[in-house]
Amino acid sequence: MRAASRPTSKAEAANFVGTVMSDPVFAPEGPSRLRASRVSFMPGGRTNWHKHAVGQVLYVLSGVGRYQLEGEPVQEIKPGDTVVIPPNARHWHGSAPDTMMVHLAMSETNEKGEATSWFEPVSDADYGKAPTKA
Repeated sequence: MRAASRPTSKAEAANFVGTVMSDPVFAPEGPSRLRASRVSFMPGGRTNWHKHAVGQVLYVLSGVGRYQLEGEPVQEIKPGDTVVIPPNARHWHGSAPDTMMVHLAMSETNEKGEATSWFEPVSDADYGKAPTKA
């Protein structure tokens, strides 16, 4: 799979805040249900609240980011950190306010073909909370 066959695209504005770019790494091809993307969040960029039917794994490649499971404190994430998100857990992730962050995002569709459910944007107040540092 050559890089030129998978161009970078701007992430859907309906599901993200700020500037976020996505590079497909692997799209599901039966029998696999795995999807992998390299996602680049410019400073302040983040996902909306969302959940994944089979969960998600994030591997931070560069920069400084933030991640939050609903009801838990915001966590700071850095290169080499792996975040394992349980199935159907509402969460968000993105960059720090003044630093970009790039991660590899991996998730699967379930046997019914369900993958990601998107919800409301993360409020500036929630995003601005001081993260717990590793």
